[in-house]
Amino acid sequence: MKADLHVIELEGVAKRYGAVEAVRDVSFGLPQGARVALVGHNGAGKTTLMKLMLGLIRPSAGSLRVLGEDPAAGVAGVRQRLGWLPENVSFNPALTGREVLRFFARLKGERAAAADELLARVGLAEAARRRVGGYSKGMRQRLGLAQAMLGHPRALLLDEPTTGLDPAVRQGLYEMLATLAGGGTTVLLSSHALEELEGRVERVVILDHGRVVADGNMTELRQLAMLPVRLRLTLAAEAVPDWVDGQARRIGPRLFELSCLQEDKMTLLRRAAGDPRVADLEVLQPTLDELYGHFLRNRAGRGE
Repeated sequence: MKADLHVIELEGVAKRYGAVEAVRDVSFGLPQGARVALVGHNGAGKTTLMKLMLGLIRPSAGSLRVLGEDPAAGVAGVRQRLGWLPENVSFNPALTGREVLRFFARLKGERAAAADELLARVGLAEAARRRVGGYSKGMRQRLGLAQAMLGHPRALLLDEPTTGLDPAVRQGLYEMLATLAGGGTTVLLSSHALEELEGRVERVVILDHGRVVADGNMTELRQLAMLPVRLRLTLAAEAVPDWVDGQARRIGPRLFELSCLQEDKMTLLRRAAGDPRVADLEVLQPTLDELYGHFLRNRAGRGE
C-alpha cells in the first residue's frame, strides 16, 4: 500500500435498511497513524460505519476502501490487519482470560506469548487464569481491548472502548492508543464521553442522523462554529473595573466571566493583563460538548 493513500477511505457511502437510511453520503479518509473520534447520539450511524469498514455489511451506495481493498470482499490479509472492539463485548464465560486471548492470537497467527504480554498491558495478568464468567464488566472490556490489539493492527476500530473502565484504566487506554498511533496504527474510536476526548484525539468527526455535520481538529471546529470565547477573571479586591462592571457575569465574590468573539480575544486579554485590579485570568475555549451541541442545533435549524 502506498504511503500517500488513506488507510480507510469513504466516498459518498450510504447504508439503507428498507426505508431507513442509517448512513447518508459520508465521505472522509483516515491516514496512517491518525487518532480520530467518531461522535454522535445513539442512532447517528457510528456503529454502522464501523461495521461497513470491517466488511460485516455492504454499503447501499458509494465506495469504501480499507487498506486499499473492499472490506466486504473478505480478503483474509486485510481482516488480519484490523482490530475491532464492539460496544458490547462477549466471550465464552467458561474459558479463562488467557485461554480466550490465546485463541484469538492463533486466529491472527500470533505467538502465545503475545497474548500474555497484552494481558499484562491491560492489567489482567493476575486474573489471566480466572474464568471470564467471573470477570467484572470493566475486566471484560479490558480483555476485549487486548483482543483488538493483537497482531499489531494497521487500523484499530473501537466502539465505546471506555465503557465500564475506571479513570486510571481509561488513562492507560489512551496512553496505549497514543503509542499505537505513534507506531503507525490508525485509531478510530466512537464515544459518548466527549469531555475525555479533548487532547486525546487529533480529529473529531461529528455525525447526526447518518450524516457528517462537522469534521476537523478542535481548532478547525472552533473556527467553523464561531462560538464565543470566555475569559474568567479573578479580581484582587472587591472594586470592579468599569470595563468589567455591566459587561461580565458574576460567578463568585471576586470572580467574573466575560464572553467575546475569537477576533476580540487578544484585545480583551491585553486589557485584563494590564489592569492591576485583575489578580488572575483564564481563557475558556468552547469545549467539544459545546461544539457538538452547536453543530446539531445548527443542522436542526436548517431543517435537514
